[in-house]
Order: sequence, then C-alpha cells, then structure tokens
Amino acid sequence: MRYIFKTSYTQDIDLAKHGGQVFWYSLLGVALIVAPWALPEYWLAQLTFVLIYGVVGLGLMLLAGFTGQFSIGHAAFLGTGAYTQAVLSNMGVPFPIALVAAAALSAAVGVVVALPALRVKGIYLGIATLAFGFIVEEVFARWESVTGGNSGLHVKSASLFGWELNSSESFYLVCLLIAVLCTLAILNLLRSSTGRAFVAIRDSEISAQSMGIHLARYKTMSFAISAALAGLGGALYAHKLSFISPDQFSILQSIDLLLLVVIGGLGSVHGAFLGAIFLIAMPQLIASAKDWLPPAIGQAPGLQGLVYGLVLIAFVLFEPLGLYGRWLKVRTWLQLFPFYRRGLFKRQKSFTKSDRLR
Repeated sequence: MRYIFKTSYTQDIDLAKHGGQVFWYSLLGVALIVAPWALPEYWLAQLTFVLIYGVVGLGLMLLAGFTGQFSIGHAAFLGTGAYTQAVLSNMGVPFPIALVAAAALSAAVGVVVALPALRVKGIYLGIATLAFGFIVEEVFARWESVTGGNSGLHVKSASLFGWELNSSESFYLVCLLIAVLCTLAILNLLRSSTGRAFVAIRDSEISAQSMGIHLARYKTMSFAISAALAGLGGALYAHKLSFISPDQFSILQSIDLLLLVVIGGLGSVHGAFLGAIFLIAMPQLIASAKDWLPPAIGQAPGLQGLVYGLVLIAFVLFEPLGLYGRWLKVRTWLQLFPFYRRGLFKRQKSFTKSDRLR
C-alpha cells in the first residue's frame, strides 16, 4: 500500500506521464539546442520568432484558453514590454533587469485593464480590450519624447553578464531558455490550486463562485500573468528586430495573436507553440504560392487576410480543438491501429459538447 501511494504521488508531480514523453521531449530539446549550428541563419531567425511568439501565446492561452477571458488588444501588452525594454536598454540598463522591468510593467498594465473589465465578459470584454489596444497604440505614436513616435525607436543589442548577444545563435539560445522556463512555469501553475481555479472560472463562473473562488482576484491574476508573458515576449521581440514602431502593435497584431491560440488549440500548452509555428510559416507558404497562382489572384491585395480567414473558418467548423486537437486524434489513431473505429471521434466530440452544456 505504501508503494502504491508513493507511485501515485510521484505520478502527480511528474511533468511527463510516461517514459515515451521523456524520450521525445529530450530528443526535441537536443534538436533545439543544436539548431544554431545545423540551420541557415534565415531559418534560425524564423525559429527564434516561433519561440518569441510561443512565449506570448502561453500568456494569451492562459487567459483565453484556461480562464475563458478573451482579449482582442493583447498587442498592447506586447508593445508595452517592447518599448520598456527598448528605452531601458538604450539607457544602459542590464538586459536581465530590463527584461524583468518589461514583464513587471506589462503585468501592471494588465491589472489596470482587468479591474474595470471585471464586470463584463464575452464579446463585451473583447470590445473593452480592443478599445484599450487602440488607446495604447495612440500613446506609442504620440509620446514622441519616449517612444520616438511614428518615426520608431532603435534598440541596442542585448548583453548578458558581459556576453554580447549580437549574433543570431546567442540570442536564439537566450530565447530558447526563456521559452523553456516560461513553459515549465505555466505547466506548474496549471497543476496548482490557482490553475484549477482558472479552469473552473472558464467552465462556469457561477459554479466557481459557489465553490468559494474569488472571481475578481483570479481574473485579475490571470490578466496580470498573461500580460507579463506578453511583455516578456515583447522585450525579446524588440531586441530581435532592433527597431520598433507603433504600427507593429496594431489591432492586426492582436488578431494574429488571437488566431495563434485558436488555431493552435485553446486550452493546451502545446497549442501556443503550434499556433506560433502556423503564424510564422503561413506567410512564407502564401508568398511561395503566389508564383503558382494566376496573377489576378496572386497579386491581389489582402490575399493573406483571405487565407487566414478561410483557415480560421475551417478550424472552427471541422477542428475546434485546433492543431493540437488534430494531433491528439492522429496519435489516438496510431495507438489504436488496426483496431480504429470510424465513429470514435464523432462520439467523443458530442460528449464534450454535452458536457460543456451541463
């Protein structure tokens, strides 16, 4: 009995459920570590952006996927972190201190947004965050003495304990380390009582409140953590681009971030990074496809927005769980093969639907 209890307890605290996950995650970690020496500089830059957007996606996934609070102005937090990092770095503040300050200021802004938005939800919360995004973008454009206005602001290269991060390889490794730490932090948060409170609020605010969960406190906490991760990603984003301007943090950026979590898979940590891969890879695929399309279609303005809209509609109609949901179905098919039954996932989907309506 003692051994069973110990085994059960160990399984509860392990991040990996079985040895297969340890093997594949270890293999992925090794591949990511050797990537700077195996990939050309262009693809390494794209992989760096995937890590940066993955960090931002973790924050929005926590807010939208696990707490059920949608934000259509998340680019404001991204911009807050980016401009904080740029201003402090140009003043000579060390990179780690500026990084912490960017996350802290973004978290404070997230609290400011959360407090007046506590009484609204659904589409009204989205409208409130959308308005906040427009306000912050206007502040970036008008506060020229700090942000440089529409002319933009150059960002000095980062340095970590005397080590200049002016090469693509060194900055990629820093982004990889931060992405891993943020992922582990979110995984542990979701397993705690705080994470379970977030999920309870997402499923039913009335039920959560009846169980003693303080809605205002946990919603504000979720906004703050989400904004802090967005600010952290914004700080890395500023250093990677070396130049930032207000138009980089517009409503289009917010929609891209929302698209990231919806297509990646709401309510899954993996979905944040799968959505980031989609967000970085899709423009490249569209640009490559333009050469094969008729000129009337390939050169038409708004082609990327059209493709994004069609992809989003397809996922909402046929795969609501996103890319991660599709991977779960493929994995289940591989596990059950050759005993897979055709109607398996249809029954699973209907059960999930009825379970949510209870």
